[in-house]
Amino acid sequence: MLTQLFALALIAPALGGCESITNLWGPKDDPVLDEPADRIYNEGLYLLNIKRDVKGAAKRFEEVDRQHPYSEWARKSLIMSAYAYYEAGAYEDSVNASRRYIQLHPGSPDAAYAQFLIGSSYFDQIRDVSRDQERTDKAISALDEVVRKYPSSEYAVSAKRKIEMARDQLAGQVMLVGRYYMDRRDYTGAINRFKIVVTRYQTTRHVEEALLRLTEAYMALGVVGEAQTSAAVLGHNFPESRWYKDAYALLNARGLEPSENTASWISRAFKLG
Repeated sequence: MLTQLFALALIAPALGGCESITNLWGPKDDPVLDEPADRIYNEGLYLLNIKRDVKGAAKRFEEVDRQHPYSEWARKSLIMSAYAYYEAGAYEDSVNASRRYIQLHPGSPDAAYAQFLIGSSYFDQIRDVSRDQERTDKAISALDEVVRKYPSSEYAVSAKRKIEMARDQLAGQVMLVGRYYMDRRDYTGAINRFKIVVTRYQTTRHVEEALLRLTEAYMALGVVGEAQTSAAVLGHNFPESRWYKDAYALLNARGLEPSENTASWISRAFKLG
């Protein structure tokens, strides 16, 4: 929705001085050099919003910059080409155009949107948790720039939401590896993975399961105190969680109860969080 609003905001002033869409341009056999910047720009808007030809629109916006570099029309066209490429799913082109916009116009109000487009382009390419998460890391880094540099912009809230979703993805991959180690009865390796989730990704949905798995792994190793602490922290922070019910049942079957050791790394991690 934010991208749609952004496009509409630019369309209105751009078309305000035109007689009509149909009179903006006529058929032409050969490309005309040095066409008026506003004419090329409005051709791009027509292709984008009427014809829904986003790639064609991006090319027209780029033509403004080629024929009229350093003009105000070129500035507007550059951010619109970044948007059009994003809508077309041409993420690399969108990232490149957005970065160029930020480099040329760092003080522009639209720089926040350009940075948001970079993060969103990487975010939309996030892969399944079983695959490489390089794009997830890039999405978080780019979106964090939006939050850090433009905290009062209209894109900061959406950037934060996408960051949390991306972090959840990273936590999911760590959990996948942790479960693998659990299946192989490599409990120390599993604990090290679940510890990452508890310490780095505490706000994700995976932390509840990570605490249960810690309870299971510590019990398997005979480290009862840490198992009780993990279950106690799980119950204190997520009392209605199904994972807590499983952790409680596991301890109860051994005649034990959740009991927190405040000196444990698990307790300290949640106090810091």
